Parts: sequence; C-alpha cells; structure tokens
Amino acid sequence: MDTAQRNLDLTEGVIWKKLLLFLLPIAAGTLFQQFYSTVDAVIVGQFVGSDALAAVGGSAAVIVQLVVGIFTGLSSGATVVISHGYGAGDKEKLHHAVHSAIAFSLLAGAAITVVGILLTPDALRWTKNPEEIMGDATLYLRLYFLGTIPTLLFNMGSGILRAVGDARRPLYYLIVCCLLNVVLDLLFVAGFHLGVAGAAIATTIANLTSALLILRQLARAQGDYRLHPRQIRVHGPTLVHILGIGVPAAIESAMYAVSNLLIQVPINTLGTDAVAAWSATSKVDGIYWSLMISFGVAIMAFVGQNYGAGKYDRMRASVRVCLKIALGMTVVLSVLLLVFARYCFRIFTDNPQVIQYAIEIMGYFVPFYFLWTFIEVLANALRGSGDALVPMVISVGGICGLRILWVFFVVPHWTSLLSISICYPISWAVTVTVLLLYFRRGRWRKLGREEPAPPAQP
Repeated sequence: MDTAQRNLDLTEGVIWKKLLLFLLPIAAGTLFQQFYSTVDAVIVGQFVGSDALAAVGGSAAVIVQLVVGIFTGLSSGATVVISHGYGAGDKEKLHHAVHSAIAFSLLAGAAITVVGILLTPDALRWTKNPEEIMGDATLYLRLYFLGTIPTLLFNMGSGILRAVGDARRPLYYLIVCCLLNVVLDLLFVAGFHLGVAGAAIATTIANLTSALLILRQLARAQGDYRLHPRQIRVHGPTLVHILGIGVPAAIESAMYAVSNLLIQVPINTLGTDAVAAWSATSKVDGIYWSLMISFGVAIMAFVGQNYGAGKYDRMRASVRVCLKIALGMTVVLSVLLLVFARYCFRIFTDNPQVIQYAIEIMGYFVPFYFLWTFIEVLANALRGSGDALVPMVISVGGICGLRILWVFFVVPHWTSLLSISICYPISWAVTVTVLLLYFRRGRWRKLGREEPAPPAQP
C-alpha cells in the first residue's frame, strides 16, 4: 500500500467514522508517549528510590513539560497550514510548509539545547527544588536537553503526517521507541546502576530513533508533502504563516508550564513526599491529558482539511461529534481513575504517605475533568480554522493568569495540597465559560454563510 492510500481524506465520508479512524491511532500514540515518560519515573522510583523519583518528576518534569509544550504548539502551526494546503490541493504550499517546518525545527532545536543546558541550574533554584535532589535533577535535565533537536523533529514530522491524514505511522514509531526506552531504562538504571542519568540517556536515544524514523518516512513519501533533504530551507512567507498559528499555541503551552512551575514552588516546600506524590499524580493523571490531547490534535486536522476544502458545514458538524465522543470518554476514564487510583500509585512507590497524598490530589482533579474536555476540543477547532490568537488569550488569561494570582495571593496564607490543587478546576471553569461565549459568536461559525471562502495562501 503506498503512502497516498494510507492517508485519510477527512473531507468526505461519515464524520464519526472518519473521526474515530483518525483519532484512535493518535490516542494510542499519546498514551504511548505518556507511558514513555512514565517508564522513567516507575523504574527510577522502584530501583533508585523516592528521592530520585522526586528528582525526575518534580521541577525537572515541569521544565520538560514546558519544552515539550512549546514543541507541540509550534508543530500545530505546521499541522494547520499543511492541512489547509492538503484540503485545497495546493502543491506549492505543501512543499514550502514541509521544508520550512523541518528547517525551523533544526534551528530552534539547536537554540533551545544551548539555552536549556546553560540555564538548568538557575531554573531549578528558581523553583526552590529541594537541595537534596538538586544534583540528580540538574543531571537529568541537562542530558534531556541534548535530545532537543530529535524531539522537535519528531513532533514536527508527526504534525505533518497527521495533517495529511496519516495518523498510523507516528503511532508505529512511538511504539517502537517506547519499547526501546523501556529496554534501555532497565539496562541503564537497573542493570548498570546509572540512576537518573541512565533514565535520561535512555530517553534521549529513544527520541533520536523516533526522529530518524519520521524523517525517513517523510523522505520516502509519494505525495506532494515529500521531504527533499537538499531543499530544506526557510520559505519566509510560509514560515510566517506557520508561526502565526504555532507561536500563540506555543505561548499558551509555555504559560501552562510556567504556571505549573510556580505551583511547583509551594509543592516543593511541603517536603520530598509531597513532591513525589505530585510527580506520581502527574503520571497517572497524564492518562486523561494524553487522551484529550489526541482529541485536540484530531479535531484540529479535521477542521483544517475541511476549512481548506471550503466545507464549512462539515467542519462545524465535526466539532459537535468530537465533543460527544470526548465527553463520553471523559466520564468512563474519570470513574476508572477514581476507583483504581490507589493501585496505580503503588506502581511508583510503596511509601504509604506518598500514596495517600497522591490519592488526595486526584480527588481534587478528576471530578472536574469534563470542563477541560470542552477547552481542548473547542480551542483546537478554532486553531484548525486558523484562529489561534483569541483561544490563546482566553486560555492564558483564564487558566495561567488565575493560577499565578492564586499562587501569589492565596497559597501564602493557605499552604496545603488542597489549596494548591483546587486552583486547577477553578481556572478550568472560568476559562471554559469565556471560551464557550467566544466559540458561539466567533467569526469561523459564519464561514460559508455571510462571507466567501478565504483565498488560498501564497
């Protein structure tokens, strides 16, 4: 089967069937990514100890989240531009977008590598990382930053393939690399006793493998999005278009991570057990976030292709279908997490205090997951139509802004796991209210009714 036959045309067919066919590989892929990062925590926690778990899962994990969030946001710009070009059949636009995206990944990845390695100690001190785990956290992060370029290339390459309807190959490559990461983790941490350094080296090697696989596939593709290595260069107008969509999404992701870093500061003051519990919670809690990210990626590409093809009614209908499926999934997963949380946390540690803290935190999050479901689907639907700025402003203000205010004005007078945790559902409720109002009145809902289709981008 050639590449073109593997790609789903999201502009035709029954919406729920096409959405599920496209969504399922992405969902499986995001779960493998979550498993990918969780393996480090499980193996380190079991074979090295709770201090090492706190080192890789406290401030260090939030900084990694910041970097990955920036990558994901930037790659969403390429996904939207390429999906528009693919839906419209614009060969030149596809060619410029693919090569500009890869060139930008190389340049941005190199810059982030240097800055990350240099600033790691300052970032950890700024977040009041516990002194007893400072050495391990610094080593882990610096080794992680060595894999910045491969990580960005994989995210950008996956975005390109998903934009043209190929969600399966990124999944296959994630599975291969996840299994490789598990084997290398066991070898370096349990076998060679390299501690957190072994976990970081395993992740870096796995990231490099995934990047090579995705680049190989793009170079062998038969469609107009084929990557020609000698033609990798920045096409100015196309890169501006990509960044116009990707940068707001990257800023939004970065602000989420910054607000989480600020929240990590009072968590760190509660002691190593609290830090380890917050770390373990983020891994179990991450199952939900991974699934919701997959819904966001799917609806963004779905809306993007139909926007490019001028099929606005189908675009709007796909959002309603996606919301129904996502909410159903949220209810089922919420029940499962509440019932089996204790057993999940035992995978990470046998420390009863850490497990108790983690269960408390989950109790504050899980009942309000449905609020985030609306945010993820609606914001990414807007991005898929090219409307990236307003969703970013709403999210940054409602989620990040409120959390920052909470940390500075509430937490100092009420420092506990409860006071720190409840700012999350409160910020979700505020944000979803504003986003729903904008979504119902936004320009994109009028496309095809009160204005002509947008002209093809140069």
